[in-house]
Amino acid sequence: MTNDIDKRIPMRLKPGDCIGIVAPASPFEQTDFYTGVSILESMGFRVSFPEGIFSRSGYLAGSDMDRAAQVNAAFADGAVQAIVCARGGYGSMQILPYLDYEAIRRHPKLLMGFSDITALLCSLYQHSGLVSCHGPIVTTLKSAGLKTLESVFNALTLNELPAIELERGIVLSPGKASGPVICGNLTTLCHLVGTPFQPRMNGHILIVEDTGEKPYRIDRMLTQMKLAGVFNGLCGLGIGSFENCGKADELFEIIARIFNPIHIPILAGFDIGHGPDNIAVPFGIEAVLDADHQLLTYRRFIAG
Repeated sequence: MTNDIDKRIPMRLKPGDCIGIVAPASPFEQTDFYTGVSILESMGFRVSFPEGIFSRSGYLAGSDMDRAAQVNAAFADGAVQAIVCARGGYGSMQILPYLDYEAIRRHPKLLMGFSDITALLCSLYQHSGLVSCHGPIVTTLKSAGLKTLESVFNALTLNELPAIELERGIVLSPGKASGPVICGNLTTLCHLVGTPFQPRMNGHILIVEDTGEKPYRIDRMLTQMKLAGVFNGLCGLGIGSFENCGKADELFEIIARIFNPIHIPILAGFDIGHGPDNIAVPFGIEAVLDADHQLLTYRRFIAG
Protein backbone atom coordinates (compact mmCIF):
# COMPACT_ATOMS: atom_id res chain seq x y z
CA MET A 1 0.00 0.00 0.00
CA THR A 2 1.34 3.39 -0.95
CA ASN A 3 0.11 6.85 -0.19
CA ASP A 4 -1.79 7.01 -3.51
CA ILE A 5 -4.35 4.46 -2.27
CA ASP A 6 -7.99 5.15 -3.09
CA LYS A 7 -8.94 6.09 0.45
CA ARG A 8 -12.36 6.14 2.00
CA ILE A 9 -12.70 9.22 4.20
CA PRO A 10 -15.62 9.20 6.66
CA MET A 11 -18.07 12.06 7.04
CA ARG A 12 -17.70 14.41 9.99
CA LEU A 13 -20.27 14.10 12.76
CA LYS A 14 -22.89 16.67 13.68
CA PRO A 15 -24.74 17.12 17.00
CA GLY A 16 -27.30 14.37 17.35
CA ASP A 17 -25.45 11.90 15.13
CA CYS A 18 -25.16 8.33 16.38
CA ILE A 19 -21.98 6.60 17.53
CA GLY A 20 -22.11 2.82 17.49
CA ILE A 21 -20.05 0.92 20.06
CA VAL A 22 -18.54 -2.48 19.32
CA ALA A 23 -16.52 -4.96 21.39
CA PRO A 24 -13.94 -6.59 19.08
CA ALA A 25 -11.46 -7.68 21.75
CA SER A 26 -11.57 -8.21 25.54
CA PRO A 27 -14.54 -7.96 27.93
CA PHE A 28 -14.90 -4.99 30.25
CA GLU A 29 -16.62 -3.62 33.32
CA GLN A 30 -20.11 -2.29 32.72
CA THR A 31 -19.51 0.64 35.08
CA ASP A 32 -16.59 1.89 32.99
CA PHE A 33 -18.58 1.31 29.82
CA TYR A 34 -21.59 3.34 30.88
CA THR A 35 -19.39 6.16 32.15
CA GLY A 36 -17.80 6.36 28.70
CA VAL A 37 -21.23 6.28 27.06
CA SER A 38 -22.32 9.22 29.22
CA ILE A 39 -19.26 11.20 28.18
CA LEU A 40 -19.98 10.65 24.48
CA GLU A 41 -23.58 11.68 25.06
CA SER A 42 -22.42 14.82 26.87
CA MET A 43 -20.58 15.76 23.65
CA GLY A 44 -23.94 15.88 21.91
CA PHE A 45 -24.01 12.44 20.26
CA ARG A 46 -26.45 9.59 20.49
CA VAL A 47 -25.01 6.18 21.33
CA SER A 48 -26.10 2.69 20.33
CA PHE A 49 -24.66 -0.74 21.00
CA PRO A 50 -25.75 -4.28 20.17
CA GLU A 51 -27.26 -6.89 22.41
CA GLY A 52 -24.52 -9.17 23.64
CA ILE A 53 -21.87 -6.46 23.90
CA PHE A 54 -21.29 -7.59 27.51
CA SER A 55 -20.76 -11.23 26.48
CA ARG A 56 -17.73 -13.06 27.81
CA SER A 57 -15.90 -16.04 26.40
CA GLY A 58 -12.86 -16.47 28.61
CA TYR A 59 -10.56 -13.52 27.93
CA LEU A 60 -12.65 -12.44 24.92
CA ALA A 61 -15.87 -10.44 24.60
CA GLY A 62 -17.71 -13.28 22.90
CA SER A 63 -16.85 -15.63 20.03
CA ASP A 64 -14.72 -14.53 17.08
CA MET A 65 -17.71 -14.66 14.74
CA ASP A 66 -19.92 -12.68 17.11
CA ARG A 67 -17.31 -9.97 17.62
CA ALA A 68 -16.72 -9.70 13.87
CA ALA A 69 -20.48 -9.55 13.29
CA GLN A 70 -20.71 -6.54 15.63
CA VAL A 71 -18.15 -4.65 13.54
CA ASN A 72 -19.75 -5.62 10.22
CA ALA A 73 -23.21 -4.68 11.47
CA ALA A 74 -22.09 -1.28 12.74
CA PHE A 75 -20.64 -0.39 9.34
CA ALA A 76 -23.79 -1.63 7.56
CA ASP A 77 -26.18 0.24 9.87
CA GLY A 78 -27.30 3.43 8.13
CA ALA A 79 -28.28 4.97 11.47
CA VAL A 80 -24.68 4.83 12.75
CA GLN A 81 -22.29 7.60 11.66
CA ALA A 82 -19.13 6.60 13.59
CA ILE A 83 -17.84 3.65 15.62
CA VAL A 84 -15.90 3.61 18.88
CA CYS A 85 -14.49 0.40 20.34
CA ALA A 86 -15.44 -0.54 23.89
CA ARG A 87 -12.06 -1.94 24.93
CA GLY A 88 -8.75 -3.22 23.61
CA GLY A 89 -6.89 -5.92 25.53
CA TYR A 90 -6.71 -8.87 23.13
CA GLY A 91 -8.78 -10.39 20.36
CA SER A 92 -8.95 -7.96 17.46
CA MET A 93 -6.53 -9.98 15.35
CA GLN A 94 -8.72 -13.04 15.59
CA ILE A 95 -11.65 -11.38 13.83
CA LEU A 96 -9.73 -9.88 10.90
CA PRO A 97 -10.47 -12.76 8.47
CA TYR A 98 -14.20 -12.42 9.13
CA LEU A 99 -14.65 -8.73 8.36
CA ASP A 100 -16.56 -7.70 5.22
CA TYR A 101 -13.95 -5.34 3.78
CA GLU A 102 -15.86 -4.62 0.58
CA ALA A 103 -19.00 -3.64 2.49
CA ILE A 104 -16.90 -1.51 4.84
CA ARG A 105 -15.36 0.17 1.82
CA ARG A 106 -18.85 1.03 0.54
CA HIS A 107 -19.93 2.44 3.91
CA PRO A 108 -16.92 4.37 5.29
CA LYS A 109 -17.28 5.47 8.89
CA LEU A 110 -14.75 6.70 11.39
CA LEU A 111 -13.64 3.90 13.72
CA MET A 112 -11.70 4.86 16.84
CA GLY A 113 -9.62 2.83 19.27
CA PHE A 114 -6.06 2.07 20.33
CA SER A 115 -3.82 -0.62 21.80
CA ASP A 116 -5.12 -4.00 20.54
CA ILE A 117 -7.50 -2.09 18.22
CA THR A 118 -4.39 -1.26 16.18
CA ALA A 119 -5.04 -4.53 14.37
CA LEU A 120 -8.42 -3.23 13.20
CA LEU A 121 -7.07 0.17 12.17
CA CYS A 122 -4.36 -1.49 10.08
CA SER A 123 -6.56 -4.11 8.43
CA LEU A 124 -9.28 -1.63 7.50
CA TYR A 125 -6.69 0.71 6.00
CA GLN A 126 -4.96 -2.14 4.21
CA HIS A 127 -8.03 -3.84 2.74
CA SER A 128 -10.74 -1.16 2.61
CA GLY A 129 -8.71 2.04 2.30
CA LEU A 130 -10.56 3.30 5.37
CA VAL A 131 -9.23 6.37 7.11
CA SER A 132 -9.80 5.87 10.84
CA CYS A 133 -8.68 7.32 14.16
CA HIS A 134 -6.19 6.17 16.78
CA GLY A 135 -7.66 7.36 20.05
CA PRO A 136 -9.40 6.46 23.30
CA ILE A 137 -11.79 3.56 23.74
CA VAL A 138 -15.09 3.88 25.56
CA THR A 139 -13.83 2.39 28.82
CA THR A 140 -10.85 4.76 29.08
CA LEU A 141 -12.91 7.92 28.62
CA LYS A 142 -13.71 7.88 32.34
CA SER A 143 -10.13 8.86 33.18
CA ALA A 144 -9.48 11.07 30.15
CA GLY A 145 -8.42 14.65 30.73
CA LEU A 146 -9.68 17.73 28.94
CA LYS A 147 -6.89 17.60 26.34
CA THR A 148 -7.83 14.06 25.34
CA LEU A 149 -11.58 14.72 25.33
CA GLU A 150 -11.17 17.84 23.19
CA SER A 151 -9.09 15.87 20.69
CA VAL A 152 -11.79 13.19 20.49
CA PHE A 153 -14.50 15.76 19.80
CA ASN A 154 -12.31 17.47 17.19
CA ALA A 155 -11.49 14.20 15.44
CA LEU A 156 -15.18 13.33 15.25
CA THR A 157 -16.47 16.72 14.12
CA LEU A 158 -13.80 18.80 12.38
CA ASN A 159 -12.65 18.40 8.80
CA GLU A 160 -9.45 20.29 9.55
CA LEU A 161 -7.58 19.51 12.76
CA PRO A 162 -5.26 21.86 14.64
CA ALA A 163 -1.57 21.04 14.48
CA ILE A 164 -0.22 18.81 17.22
CA GLU A 165 2.51 20.78 18.97
CA LEU A 166 4.55 18.72 21.41
CA GLU A 167 4.95 20.27 24.84
CA ARG A 168 7.84 18.01 25.84
CA GLY A 169 9.19 16.91 22.48
CA ILE A 170 12.59 15.26 22.12
CA VAL A 171 14.28 15.31 18.73
CA LEU A 172 16.06 12.00 18.13
CA SER A 173 16.76 12.78 14.48
CA PRO A 174 16.14 16.18 12.86
CA GLY A 175 14.32 16.94 9.65
CA LYS A 176 10.89 17.13 8.06
CA ALA A 177 8.80 14.46 6.33
CA SER A 178 5.35 14.20 4.82
CA GLY A 179 3.09 11.22 4.24
CA PRO A 180 0.02 9.44 5.59
CA VAL A 181 0.20 8.59 9.29
CA ILE A 182 0.10 5.03 10.62
CA CYS A 183 -0.28 5.03 14.39
CA GLY A 184 -0.50 2.14 16.79
CA ASN A 185 0.71 -0.23 19.44
CA LEU A 186 4.19 -1.59 18.71
CA THR A 187 3.49 -5.11 19.98
CA THR A 188 0.35 -5.41 17.86
CA LEU A 189 2.10 -4.02 14.80
CA CYS A 190 4.89 -6.55 15.27
CA HIS A 191 2.38 -9.41 15.55
CA LEU A 192 0.88 -8.40 12.20
CA VAL A 193 4.20 -8.97 10.40
CA GLY A 194 3.90 -11.81 7.92
CA THR A 195 0.10 -11.72 7.86
CA PRO A 196 -2.15 -10.36 5.08
CA PHE A 197 -2.98 -7.48 7.41
CA GLN A 198 0.56 -6.15 7.88
CA PRO A 199 0.56 -2.43 7.05
CA ARG A 200 2.89 -1.36 4.27
CA MET A 201 4.78 1.65 5.52
CA ASN A 202 6.48 2.83 2.35
CA GLY A 203 5.98 6.60 2.12
CA HIS A 204 4.28 6.79 5.54
CA ILE A 205 4.92 8.39 8.91
CA LEU A 206 4.75 5.87 11.76
CA ILE A 207 3.82 6.74 15.36
CA VAL A 208 4.23 3.95 17.93
CA GLU A 209 3.37 3.44 21.59
CA ASP A 210 3.37 0.57 24.07
CA THR A 211 3.04 -0.41 27.70
CA GLY A 212 4.64 -2.96 30.03
CA GLU A 213 7.38 -4.08 27.62
CA LYS A 214 10.97 -4.41 28.81
CA PRO A 215 13.61 -2.58 26.74
CA TYR A 216 15.06 -5.79 25.30
CA ARG A 217 11.60 -6.77 24.05
CA ILE A 218 11.18 -3.41 22.36
CA ASP A 219 14.60 -3.91 20.80
CA ARG A 220 13.59 -7.38 19.64
CA MET A 221 10.31 -6.22 18.10
CA LEU A 222 11.86 -3.29 16.27
CA THR A 223 14.74 -5.48 15.08
CA GLN A 224 12.35 -8.13 13.78
CA MET A 225 10.31 -5.55 11.91
CA LYS A 226 13.45 -4.00 10.46
CA LEU A 227 14.82 -7.37 9.32
CA ALA A 228 11.43 -8.17 7.77
CA GLY A 229 11.64 -5.00 5.68
CA VAL A 230 8.67 -3.36 7.40
CA PHE A 231 10.46 -0.02 7.68
CA ASN A 232 11.64 0.09 4.07
CA GLY A 233 10.59 3.43 2.64
CA LEU A 234 9.39 4.79 5.99
CA CYS A 235 9.67 8.58 5.85
CA GLY A 236 9.24 9.63 9.49
CA LEU A 237 8.86 8.24 13.02
CA GLY A 238 6.98 9.55 16.05
CA ILE A 239 7.30 8.09 19.55
CA GLY A 240 4.26 8.08 21.80
CA SER A 241 4.09 7.04 25.43
CA PHE A 242 5.91 3.87 26.51
CA GLU A 243 4.44 3.32 29.95
CA ASN A 244 6.35 1.00 32.30
CA CYS A 245 8.87 0.18 29.59
CA GLY A 246 12.05 1.14 31.38
CA LYS A 247 14.03 4.36 31.34
CA ALA A 248 13.34 6.82 28.53
CA ASP A 249 17.05 7.25 27.76
CA GLU A 250 17.43 3.52 27.20
CA LEU A 251 14.38 3.44 24.92
CA PHE A 252 15.65 6.38 22.89
CA GLU A 253 19.08 4.74 22.54
CA ILE A 254 17.44 1.59 21.16
CA ILE A 255 15.35 3.56 18.67
CA ALA A 256 18.26 5.72 17.55
CA ARG A 257 20.48 2.68 17.01
CA ILE A 258 17.91 0.75 14.99
CA PHE A 259 16.78 3.66 12.84
CA ASN A 260 20.07 5.53 12.50
CA PRO A 261 20.95 4.00 9.08
CA ILE A 262 17.54 4.97 7.70
CA HIS A 263 18.08 8.74 8.16
CA ILE A 264 14.52 9.88 8.81
CA PRO A 265 13.17 12.54 11.21
CA ILE A 266 12.35 11.03 14.60
CA LEU A 267 10.39 12.94 17.23
CA ALA A 268 9.53 11.61 20.70
CA GLY A 269 7.03 12.96 23.20
CA PHE A 270 3.62 12.44 21.58
CA ASP A 271 0.79 12.16 24.11
CA ILE A 272 -0.50 9.03 22.41
CA GLY A 273 -1.06 5.62 23.96
CA HIS A 274 -1.39 4.30 27.51
CA GLY A 275 -0.13 7.42 29.28
CA PRO A 276 -2.12 10.07 31.16
CA ASP A 277 -3.13 11.70 27.84
CA ASN A 278 -4.14 9.80 24.72
CA ILE A 279 -5.03 12.32 22.06
CA ALA A 280 -7.02 11.21 19.03
CA VAL A 281 -5.07 11.31 15.77
CA PRO A 282 -6.19 10.39 12.25
CA PHE A 283 -4.86 7.14 10.79
CA GLY A 284 -4.23 7.18 7.03
CA ILE A 285 -4.36 10.92 6.35
CA GLU A 286 -1.46 12.99 4.98
CA ALA A 287 0.51 14.96 7.56
CA VAL A 288 3.83 16.75 7.91
CA LEU A 289 6.18 15.70 10.71
CA ASP A 290 8.51 18.59 11.53
CA ALA A 291 10.95 17.27 14.11
CA ASP A 292 12.89 20.52 14.30
CA HIS A 293 9.81 22.52 15.31
CA GLN A 294 8.18 19.59 17.18
CA LEU A 295 5.01 19.68 15.11
CA LEU A 296 2.69 17.23 13.40
CA THR A 297 0.38 19.03 10.98
CA TYR A 298 -2.51 17.19 9.37
CA ARG A 299 -4.19 18.00 6.13
CA ARG A 300 -7.97 17.71 5.63
CA PHE A 301 -9.25 14.76 7.68
CA ILE A 302 -12.97 14.01 7.47
CA ALA A 303 -15.12 14.60 4.41
CA GLY A 304 -17.43 17.58 4.65
